[in-house]
Amino acid sequence: MSVRLAAAAAVAALFALHGIVQAQVLTEKNVSAHMAVTIAETALDQCGWHTSVAVVDRAGRLRVFIQGDGASPHNLELARRKAYTAQTFGRTSLEWVKRTETNTPGQRSLSEVIPLQGGTPIKIGNETIGGVGLSGAPNGGQQEEDCGKAGIAKVADQLK
Repeated sequence: MSVRLAAAAAVAALFALHGIVQAQVLTEKNVSAHMAVTIAETALDQCGWHTSVAVVDRAGRLRVFIQGDGASPHNLELARRKAYTAQTFGRTSLEWVKRTETNTPGQRSLSEVIPLQGGTPIKIGNETIGGVGLSGAPNGGQQEEDCGKAGIAKVADQLK
């Protein structure tokens, strides 16, 4: 009986020790407020005053939103959802649109994602730390994506 009890105690101790060894503080890179403002201002400068820009962090939370002076009210939701889509899937929202047309159309039913061009992930190497989305650019989605990329390029030295 005491051998069984000792064996059970040893197994319990191993599981407890494993849990302690696995416990650790996470250190994650993220989009700072200053970085988000810089990206958004640069993107807005590139796309013009009819455009709205949203920047989200690694968790998809809105960090910055700038509504251009001539932008439509619905641009807030569109820009934010484009940024969220790019952040969530780690690719431009257009790449995600093309991928989900046939391969995984069920992803389109997730809340907050949107199958429109204009969202670009913010990355450090292969790690996605945020996203930028635009809506309302005069020439549409490709211009929005290009302006978002220009915003990210402005902070490229910080994304290393």
